Amino acid sequence: MGSQHFLTPFFFILLSVLSVSSVKLPVLGDDANTIHVPSIRFDPTRVTQLSWRPRAFLYKGFLSDKECDHLINVARDKMTKSMVADYESGKPVLSDIRTSSGMFLSKAQDKVIAAIEARIATWTFLPYENGENMQILHYEKSQKYEPHFDYLLDKYNQQFGGNRVATVLMYLSNVEKGGETVFPESDPTLFQPKDESWSECAQMGYAVKPKKGDALLFFSLLPNTTIDTRSLHGSCPVIEGEKWSATKWIHLGDFDNSYKQIYSQKCSDENEKCSMWAKLGECEKNPLYMVGSETVKGQCRKSCNVCSS
Repeated sequence: MGSQHFLTPFFFILLSVLSVSSVKLPVLGDDANTIHVPSIRFDPTRVTQLSWRPRAFLYKGFLSDKECDHLINVARDKMTKSMVADYESGKPVLSDIRTSSGMFLSKAQDKVIAAIEARIATWTFLPYENGENMQILHYEKSQKYEPHFDYLLDKYNQQFGGNRVATVLMYLSNVEKGGETVFPESDPTLFQPKDESWSECAQMGYAVKPKKGDALLFFSLLPNTTIDTRSLHGSCPVIEGEKWSATKWIHLGDFDNSYKQIYSQKCSDENEKCSMWAKLGECEKNPLYMVGSETVKGQCRKSCNVCSS
């Protein structure tokens, strides 16, 4: 952070030849259960190393404008008040420290989302199956997320693939003022000049302005897998405009299979609005999200009457 160092030439060469021609993802209707995404590449010249303490990187133009708009449109009518994980139980609870609204997409919910998830795996060098479902967040004026850690302290959530090792935060909209991502415990020796366009909150540490299409990758664990307390981060209050973002949390181990094993016998709804959506016919209109498939967990299985308690 501060004097922005670009990745080493060797790393550029390594990344420039990286390509994924066929990525195993959940079913989207083809017999082979495979979505073929031709030559998933990313441009390493767009990646800037922001900091080593915490380890943070910015990818300019990671998403296209159309991809950003697509994620917003898919999520817009399914937003609910954001929650946080209770430190002891790990269960989601409401809290004043997080005032945004949000929702979770299903993995590979459509081909646009599948391609983005495959691109994340390619960029981060972290397996697709280690990632949680993507979360879409919406911040209106004055809404925020106070500084917090993404790594997990409770045993409940660590049973799903172990601790979170990294976060990919994708900005889906521009913000007129505010809404920066700030790292209050970033290396104090780093220098980042800030003018009046930065919010007061952003002065707490190294900060990143939300720009539509950009993606921020930062690591919550050190290379030896111990927690990195410098990864403390927050979303500054929106002062003018609104902010949309998408978050992908990535674990040390296989999140998908551990989640399926633990919840294979559980019949429940994952969203408080499931009952209402079911009455409106969403089980038939949006079956992948509501009911799921053999490889994608439905969010409203109980309300859609596809399982029994």
